[in-house]
Amino acid sequence: MAVWVNLILGIKAMTEIKEKLSWHKVAESDEVPEGRVKTVIAGAKSMALTHVNGQYAAMDNRCPHQGGPLGEGSIEQGADEQCWLRCPWHGWDFDPLTGKPPGGHEDSGQQMYPVEVRGDGVYLGLEAETQASKTVSDVMAETMVNWGIHSVFGMVGHSNLGLAEALRQQEVEGNLNFFGIRHEGAAAFACSGYAKASGLPAACLTIAGPGATNLLTGMWDCKVDRAPALALTGQVDIQVLGPGAFQDIDLAAAFDAVAEFSETVLHTSKHAELMSLACKNAIVKRTPTHLIFPDDVQTLPATEKSNAGHPQGRLGNPSISPAQESIDKAMTLIHSHKRPIIIVGYGARESMADILPLAEKLNAPVLTTFKGKGQISDDHSLAAGVLGRSGTPIASWFMNECDLILVFGASFSNHTGITDKRPIIQVDFEQMALGKFHPVTLPMWGEISITAKLLFDLVEQDHQSIDQRPELAERWDIWRQEKQSRRTDDTGHGVNSALIFDSLSRLIPDDAIIAVDVGNNTYSFGRYFECRQQSVLMSGYLGSIGFSFPAAMGAWAATQDVNSLKGRQVVSVSGDGGFGQYLAEFTTAVKYGMDITHILLNNSQLGKISKEQRAGEWQVWQTALHNPSFSEYARLCGGFGQQVEQPDQLDQAITRALNYEGPSLVEVISDPDLI
Repeated sequence: MAVWVNLILGIKAMTEIKEKLSWHKVAESDEVPEGRVKTVIAGAKSMALTHVNGQYAAMDNRCPHQGGPLGEGSIEQGADEQCWLRCPWHGWDFDPLTGKPPGGHEDSGQQMYPVEVRGDGVYLGLEAETQASKTVSDVMAETMVNWGIHSVFGMVGHSNLGLAEALRQQEVEGNLNFFGIRHEGAAAFACSGYAKASGLPAACLTIAGPGATNLLTGMWDCKVDRAPALALTGQVDIQVLGPGAFQDIDLAAAFDAVAEFSETVLHTSKHAELMSLACKNAIVKRTPTHLIFPDDVQTLPATEKSNAGHPQGRLGNPSISPAQESIDKAMTLIHSHKRPIIIVGYGARESMADILPLAEKLNAPVLTTFKGKGQISDDHSLAAGVLGRSGTPIASWFMNECDLILVFGASFSNHTGITDKRPIIQVDFEQMALGKFHPVTLPMWGEISITAKLLFDLVEQDHQSIDQRPELAERWDIWRQEKQSRRTDDTGHGVNSALIFDSLSRLIPDDAIIAVDVGNNTYSFGRYFECRQQSVLMSGYLGSIGFSFPAAMGAWAATQDVNSLKGRQVVSVSGDGGFGQYLAEFTTAVKYGMDITHILLNNSQLGKISKEQRAGEWQVWQTALHNPSFSEYARLCGGFGQQVEQPDQLDQAITRALNYEGPSLVEVISDPDLI
């Protein structure tokens, strides 16, 4: 009688346990053949489902040795005629029905899960999931979001999965967007484009080893152009770090020169503080920073006292007024000259509202560096266009005719060619930028907007500077007539650049964000395209080919995150050589519905290099390119693509692309010589 009572009670207990389980169908009844094993997923758990001697069993899929996937192993018969499930990595064996190792004790082996074979398939039972405990990665991801980083570009992989899960949770909660890219180099350039469009940092995520090193070119672009960014790289387990394990390289050394702040996240680190310092350095110093996450640290439980960090009380007011002595000297110089000009660089992009009134009060033409293109509308009565190699003859004229130069936020790049033959007042918020390449008459350290306002207030109302507007209008008229004449050039080898950028000048929205690449297409953009209120992004000091399209992806992400950018259209311009560098990222843009219009000038060669070879009296060698139909490629990827071979096709194709909701590409067969 007692035996029957115990049996009944046991059956009742088993029934109650089964009723509390959540059952997941993981396979069809005939899906796993006799004597085979298969990886199956139930909920968030990965398990090895075995079928041996007519019975099904399910065990934890992770081998306790080094995490090998048991579901990818094989079931083999041993010398004792016992069947064993063999791990595919290192040959560890387990009983396929009990999960026990050979000679294993009752308390050893793999965790097993209930299995039921029903009429419609094989089911696994799981207990209700308890809320996961907060990890080190959770604390750091929350800290990152608190500091205002809301977009992450990258690739999820084997050595960053714990951190990736924390980022996923932040995305589920609506705190950030993650964009899975096809090459880590594109993730870094996307961060650069995001920062150059918004002034704010984004983050990029990679695995250890090659994934991390693929970031370096884009991180250097951020560094030399003063764009904030945060690199998050996985790393091998701490226990194997150093001797040369798989994908073990010294990431701290690799990033030492490019990252202002680069630290490894350890078991004993103050995790929220590390992330806060990485974010603060990126924001304050406008530079890339870097955190290294060993695999085994990422999933460590956070301590009960671990709270996420935030920027409150960590950032001061960045306003810096120049010294009174500098102000007095500046006013003496200004009042003693009659034909001043103002040159604005990329560093003055947020200060134009205060610089333009000063220009109007001084009757001073405003020239821009190439990186500063678009900071003053070319329709403005004081606009003189771009100075330097990518510039216009208008800017060169007024550089030659001036008697004083006021420079705001420009770096004096040799490509710009600011003369040192005139008195120069240079204003910058970065002391190292002042007189960087040669002495200037008056270096003024101060925040640009504040300094421009001070100078405006102190310029005497009766200051008799020459009104140079009539000369500006005359010079623009001469240049526009020249551009008009070039639009008729035709050698029969494609559309000329003057025509291409005339169409773009007329059709691209006034407030668009435009990412440009490098090469002849970019020189032509600087020379021919007439800006209104567009923002122009480029790989300035680094001059990296392939920048434009991934940077446009970053700029598009910024239009989703930053209120002041919402609704702005994103356009990118490149040659065929540049677009070919990150061709696969067009699929990324399609996947995430990025509304980007790409204008591709296809001349089937590295045109700028061909030109330089000819100029050096070398033979043109190895600059020809073998290209697909880029427009057809865009359509195959799921976007819009149209090819233009004749000038009369330009406007219609560009208009269609701009109106397309999603990634679009206009492939213009362009003349390599008419640039």
